[in-house]
Order: sequence, then C-alpha cells, then structure tokens
Amino acid sequence: MFKKTISYTDYNGKQRTEDFTFNLSKAELLEMNLSTEGGMEAFLQKIIAEEDVRKLVELFKDVIIRAYGEKSVDGKYFVKTDENGRRLADKFAQTEAYSELFCELATDDKAAAEFINGIIPQALAEEVSAEIAANTARDNVIDAPKSV
Repeated sequence: MFKKTISYTDYNGKQRTEDFTFNLSKAELLEMNLSTEGGMEAFLQKIIAEEDVRKLVELFKDVIIRAYGEKSVDGKYFVKTDENGRRLADKFAQTEAYSELFCELATDDKAAAEFINGIIPQALAEEVSAEIAANTARDNVIDAPKSV
C-alpha cells in the first residue's frame, strides 16, 4: 500500500493537504497482466519503443484509478467501492488532488517510479528486484570479456 500526501486547491479556493492511499494486490496485477495482449511487460516495451504518449497517459490514468482506495481501520481490507458498488476512484478522479497526482506522475520519472513501486505488494517488489539483479548479473557475466 502506498500513502501519498497531496496538496491542492479545492473548487472553493481552499488550500488542502490530504493523504490518499493506493494499492494493487497480486490478484489485480495478475488480472492486468493476463488481460493485456502479450502481458504488461510487452505492452510497456511497445509504448516505450513507439514513444506513444497517448497510451502512456491512458496507462497512468488506469493505474491510478485501479489502485485508489481506502484502508479499513483494522487493516483487513483495502476498500475500492462504496456500499452502493460505485468505485471510490470515480469520486477521487473528480478532485484537484487527482489532477495534481496525475500531472506529477506524467512529468516526473522518479515520482512515477516511486508510485508504481509503492502500489505493488512489497513481497512482489522484492521478487522483481531480485529477478532484475539476477538478470543483470547474468548479462554482465555473458558480456564480460574473455581472457586469452
């Protein structure tokens, strides 16, 4: 779970600073991966290779909306819908806090990386980091100059 403090000016002109929470469970990440043709990694590589800003913007919005929710007091639940089944993110997306967050993520690579790393489960993040480190080490061994 990722808690983000956002300062913004509401529609009454009042300056506000509030904490907002975001999280994607392993199941949600798996669903995103399986529902994307070729998987999320291939999709991201394609966006980067094509420099498709429109798709990148859509992806940021989708991730923010999917991840937004409120942690229950007892910590058992990360609630993403209200008692009527409406997504809490739909209301959040109508605030200037959403606008501030979206603009920050779209223009600041570090903030975007921090957000993405923060919303995925810690165990999964550690697993991915270990896999990246192992692949990097393997690539370094493969690319190392051979002694004669």
